Amino acid sequence: MIFDLKTALKYIILFLIGIGVLYLAFRGQDLGKIWQEIKTANYFWVITSAFAVWIAHVLRALRWQMLYKSIHYKVSFWNAYHAVIIGYLANLALPRFGEIGRCSVIHKAEKVPMFASIGTVITERLFDVLVLFLTSIAMVTFQYDIVSDFLYNVIYLNLVEKLGAINYLWLVGIGLVILSFILVAIYFLRQKFSNKFLRIFVSLRQGFGSYSKLKRKGLFLTYTLGIWLFYSLSMYFAFSSIQATSGLHFNAAFTAIVFSGFAMAALVQGGIGVFHWMVAQSLVLYSISFKDGLAYSTIIHSSQVLLILLLGCLSLMLILFKKRNR
Repeated sequence: MIFDLKTALKYIILFLIGIGVLYLAFRGQDLGKIWQEIKTANYFWVITSAFAVWIAHVLRALRWQMLYKSIHYKVSFWNAYHAVIIGYLANLALPRFGEIGRCSVIHKAEKVPMFASIGTVITERLFDVLVLFLTSIAMVTFQYDIVSDFLYNVIYLNLVEKLGAINYLWLVGIGLVILSFILVAIYFLRQKFSNKFLRIFVSLRQGFGSYSKLKRKGLFLTYTLGIWLFYSLSMYFAFSSIQATSGLHFNAAFTAIVFSGFAMAALVQGGIGVFHWMVAQSLVLYSISFKDGLAYSTIIHSSQVLLILLLGCLSLMLILFKKRNR
């Protein structure tokens, strides 16, 4: 009961942090004008943007299915797809819980060992991190004149200020305590649950090795690039939804997707608040007012959340219906 209360409090605090960032982003802005822009948006382009995101989800399911196949688990596309969508739905409630949630769906639907699934999810996430890293380098390389001031004044100077305030002796001490705790916990777990620990380790290693066993690595990488391409296209299509951003080109969408990628890495449900601030800030680099950037980010974030709510509930019902029939 205590653990449940602590867990609930942790996620409530994370949610409140997101709301706090959202408040800071909108504070001092003309909310009436922002709402007016949202109401008069061209929703054809909003729907087109959401459709591009859905294609990215489909490609993610296909990519994940490939990893299962490489370690000799036959997972159907539809179960992989439903698991991915349900995972995104879970992330709206609890940050990062969706990764465990979608593995649980596959475990129940396809009887794949839980930790083998977790290994495949970590593997594909590592490729997403790699793409985000490479796109960040490309953004800085090809648009240095646009992003350099932001990176120096907002990121670098704030980072230096925060690092300067850190007591490194305390940091090293805390790190050593945490490391010691982890090593002691692993030792006792191995002593008490040696066979189970070994099975978990073998399953994780199997999942981690899924990419190396792929026969069609080129297709896997194509799916990976396709996912990020359609994410960028969703940003680009949404530019046409409001007048203020309708003149932006694909390079602005490329920058916005990099900023949003870092925003979605924050441990906040659905990236609320952080996503809005980061995307709006990215558009300021292209002479879009912060107010208009907030209107744009609100439209695209809301459309993606609505998409996940609709598709997630549908996938959840279909999975439950299939399980009941069995």
